[in-house]
This record gives sequence, structure tokens and C-alpha cells, in this order.
Amino acid sequence: MIYILVGAGGAAGSLLRYLLGNLLLGLNPAAFPYGTLAANLAGSFLLGLLTETWLKNKRIPPGLAAAVGTGMIGSFTTFSAFSVETIGLLSEDQFTLAFLYFFFSAGGGLAFAWAGLNVCNLKGDRQN
Repeated sequence: MIYILVGAGGAAGSLLRYLLGNLLLGLNPAAFPYGTLAANLAGSFLLGLLTETWLKNKRIPPGLAAAVGTGMIGSFTTFSAFSVETIGLLSEDQFTLAFLYFFFSAGGGLAFAWAGLNVCNLKGDRQN
């Protein structure tokens, strides 16, 4: 049963990523891969948030956690597209864009995951 849940989550995540990419096509995708960057940053934040709020506190069943975390968010984000797009920018001598894309993807992904993991903790600090 868990395989079906992960597969359904994967289908949902890949469709969401495709829709997001199409929404951002107007931002000159030939010059910069906005869709992949947006998906990877949003996915990093969501996985951090869900890990902190759902998984650590065991607020959802393991099957649903796998469907959302591994299936949906795993297919929504994409390291392979990031890698190919970075190489594509380098092969077109777009070194500055390649560096910016790498920096914002890797650094931004870490920052967004950290923010997702700590958003609940930050709310609690404000109340004290």
C-alpha cells in the first residue's frame, strides 16, 4: 500500500512542478531556469516544515508522510534538472548565471530547509 501512496504523491508532485514551470515561462526561461529554482526552494522549505511539524511529532501516519515527503516533494524538486541546467549555462559561456543559479539553488535550498525546520520554533520565540 505504501508504494501506491508514494506513487500517487509522486504523480501529484511532478504535475505541480510542471504547472509551476509553465507559470514561470514568461520570465525568460532561456536565460535562467526560474521554474526549477522555484520548485527546489519551495520543496526545501516544505520538506523542512513537514519534517519538523509532522514527522518529528508523529502527527501523521508513516504512509502519508512517505507519500508527501518522498513522493510529492521528492518529485516536485529535482536535482537532475538543476545539474543539467547548470551545465547548459556553462556550455553557453553563461558563467555568471551558472554561478548565481548554483549559489541560489544550493545556498537557497539550505536556507529554505532551515527556515522550514525552524518556522515553528521562531513563532514560539516571539510569544515568550
